[in-house]
Amino acid sequence: MPELPEVQTLVNDLIAAGLVGRRIIRAGVHWPRTIATSSADRFCSQIRNRAIESIERRAKFILMALSNGLMLIVHLRMTGRFQWGDEGQSPEKHVHVTLSMDDGRVLCFHDTRKFGRFYLTQEPRTLLGGLGPEPLSSVFTAALFKQRLAGRKRQIKPLLLDQAFLAGLGNIYVDEALWAARIHPLREAGSLDSAEVVALHAGIRHVLRQGIKYAGTTLGNGQNNFYSLGRERGGNANHLKVFRRTGAPCPCCHRPIKRIIVAQRSTHICGQCQRLNTPG
Repeated sequence: MPELPEVQTLVNDLIAAGLVGRRIIRAGVHWPRTIATSSADRFCSQIRNRAIESIERRAKFILMALSNGLMLIVHLRMTGRFQWGDEGQSPEKHVHVTLSMDDGRVLCFHDTRKFGRFYLTQEPRTLLGGLGPEPLSSVFTAALFKQRLAGRKRQIKPLLLDQAFLAGLGNIYVDEALWAARIHPLREAGSLDSAEVVALHAGIRHVLRQGIKYAGTTLGNGQNNFYSLGRERGGNANHLKVFRRTGAPCPCCHRPIKRIIVAQRSTHICGQCQRLNTPG
């Protein structure tokens, strides 16, 4: 599933492509269940002739503010992505929504697994209001992180994956951040001492910024993997330290990376650098 860096990469691509200020002259829906807030016909009617006033990201959502107060919110889920199509030609397989722009371009939503969703609403808080803080925002300080962790009995990895606790993190970047901070994913969240909280806070921000710098993480070569708007692979896979590196040497201690299961999620750790016992 695309995580914060992959979604931010697509947002950056859409902005760089000049979508802000363009007008959607028509929409086509080829898999009606992609539209979560209304019928496909109503969606097409509501979005027609709306101008895109801004594009931004919140957690793993893409937000397009449209004219007359509407907000188009897109959740990519597991395999969703945007790509360019051709006006007048039938959409390729797995393209479920097309947006024809006033400059002749066609923005296509490609989603092999069909889990991605479009929301068209005047009340974005009904969908986004329960999300936790943005980990790259100035609001998300180490002090706030420590306050939110205090007293938590939950294991640290599933807590970090909880979008109501912290927005935008997924399996890749949680594993990478925990390794960077030398914290075992099964640690009780409230057991982290002040130094560990500072290290994990820094690790989260570092791995996310790195992911954005290298335009996201693409693993493997299948259609289900992440690709940019221009169908380019994200380069961050070359910079991962533990995720899907089972058996490879830890970059710090050179012991083999291990794969374990945490909260039913595949998890990658260094057993030497990320010990389960708490300090003291």
